[in-house]
Amino acid sequence: MQNLQQDLIELLKNEDNLVVDNQLNKNKIIEAALKVEPFLISLLIKNDTFKKHFFQEVESILVFDKIKFQRFVNNKSFLPDSYTAFKNKIGLAVNDDTTDNFIKAKNDVVLVWPHKDCVLEGGQTKEDQKRNEIFWNETLAPDSVDRLLDAKAFTNFKKYDKDGEHNVTDLKRDENLILKGNNLLVLSSLLKTHRGKIKLIYIDPPFNTGNDSFKYNDSFNHSTWLTFMKNRLVVAKELLKESGVIFINVDDIEEAYLKVLCDEIFKVDNFLNVIAVKSSTPSGTKTAHKDKTIIKQKDLILAYRKSSSAKLNPQFTVREKWDKHYSRYLIGESIKDYQLVSLTDVLLKENVISKKTSVGKLDIDDKKFKNFYLNNSDRICRLQSHKNKEAEKQSRIEVDKIYEHFKNGNSQGLYYNGQVVTPLQQSIKKVYKNQKFVDDLGMLLCDFWWDIDFQNTQNEGGVSFPTAKKPEVLLSRIIEMSTDEGDIVLDFNLGSGTTACVALKSGRKFIGVEQMDYGENDSVQRLKNVISGEQSGVSKAYDWQGGGSFVYAELMEYNQYFINKIQDVKSKEDILKVWEEMQAKAFISYQFDKDIFNKSLDAFKTASLETMQQYLIEVLDKNQLYVNFSEIEDTSFNVSEKDRTLNYSFYNNK
Repeated sequence: MQNLQQDLIELLKNEDNLVVDNQLNKNKIIEAALKVEPFLISLLIKNDTFKKHFFQEVESILVFDKIKFQRFVNNKSFLPDSYTAFKNKIGLAVNDDTTDNFIKAKNDVVLVWPHKDCVLEGGQTKEDQKRNEIFWNETLAPDSVDRLLDAKAFTNFKKYDKDGEHNVTDLKRDENLILKGNNLLVLSSLLKTHRGKIKLIYIDPPFNTGNDSFKYNDSFNHSTWLTFMKNRLVVAKELLKESGVIFINVDDIEEAYLKVLCDEIFKVDNFLNVIAVKSSTPSGTKTAHKDKTIIKQKDLILAYRKSSSAKLNPQFTVREKWDKHYSRYLIGESIKDYQLVSLTDVLLKENVISKKTSVGKLDIDDKKFKNFYLNNSDRICRLQSHKNKEAEKQSRIEVDKIYEHFKNGNSQGLYYNGQVVTPLQQSIKKVYKNQKFVDDLGMLLCDFWWDIDFQNTQNEGGVSFPTAKKPEVLLSRIIEMSTDEGDIVLDFNLGSGTTACVALKSGRKFIGVEQMDYGENDSVQRLKNVISGEQSGVSKAYDWQGGGSFVYAELMEYNQYFINKIQDVKSKEDILKVWEEMQAKAFISYQFDKDIFNKSLDAFKTASLETMQQYLIEVLDKNQLYVNFSEIEDTSFNVSEKDRTLNYSFYNNK
């Protein structure tokens, strides 16, 4: 069957737009077959293989079997991720009443949201409750997907820097990017430019709780949400560098399900951890049902690496109390006269403290004491057990003396009566304190982050999002942990733009993808504020004074233009006008017969406006929602010369 497909590609490659990027343009081919176009019949009948398979002799006349040919072109084995590739697999099932539809075997492409009868008021982020856009949600089976995920053309290019907005004349391919449009399609387009180049992906997708700013029906369940996530994560993995990592902010409602899915996509061995982030305090109305449930006060972040080559930069939080184990002080100028004395005795002698006190009651926030321990961190120390038996034995011989142990000419450290001398210097780390990065006593952060303030972040960046806006310090920690300056950070649920803003302030490159329009509170406006030098969030920590730039672009709409018009209509008369325009300009599904529909138009008019809207959206060919990059020379799309030039530049095509 695969050989037949290749033979068909060879047969049709010289025909106009039937083969694109060495792949069959199935919709065009099937449309020609169903119309029994003479040029196609002539080509097929002259080929012995296709003549044998798709023509029957009836009373000495060859008859074309267009239904058999249609099934052949649509055969799922042509899809690299078809159902047939995953037979007899064990996994998380999509439905409770079937053993066939495992998550791994479910390859439907979720275009906007994954359930036809799920009407969502809102969009693809959960940060703004004042939206009234309505999205129809449609699952496309593999045989409906032809060129949906091809690289798309972009339009409305703009560049923003400290001098304002500019026209874009050329792209260097290293710009920061804000791309507007369906994130599944944008991600697929980025495969052509950024495959294997992204160091960090952070996303904060819709949680599917039913309690946030979205309104789900009961059909928006775990499995459909997972299908929505799967399609995006599969592409996201391809964008990551081998040393890349992904952090996914998720609610406990979906965390267990999402982990199973991520284990499959990124592999169990690449699971890093689930980070619990304290995001609220148990007070007010949150505690109203404390007798019926356990109150939630945390978010969860799933962390995966792409491969074992990923390395993290350990992060530390500032210690709140003095570690009383550091009770010794090393005096002397050389190893011969080193002595260990009481830390508090030294502090008293140096007038750091006014009276004798226990080491456990030292005030870590006292300015005199802080200056002392930061300036003398190589002298303040503790004694610890260790596993170096040779050093232990020798240091016990040197009773009550500091002993320096060497191995192969290299110092292994200082020892005292069998224990290793550990200086406070090893605990001085880069920490975030009072809106600044400082060197201070640090404590290693593991999988519980309790120290980030979620309560005062709604106006960060000069834009207002009342709920669910993530603090810049949270993104700073994730970016610092997983990237270095110059690395590329991607957020394809960008929302208010926190990820992009922190990436810019911290010297990273960024790509942000967002579908919704938030007006004065969107990521573009926030980034403009950041470029101008706004001082909220982590600006002081990075000594941010403004600067930088980014390029904005939008997916170039085609059928999506008609979807927008359908969603905006207020009356049946308006929607019938849209239908007239669709007949003249839109790409309609090859399975839909316009003539038959027009004959029953009177019956269609009796349906509710909502039903009419949904029906017209469903008959549009979803492969043509946006203009494919490979078709920008097609005059029917009216792509301007400027947009053609910039798209070739964006995709690095001559």
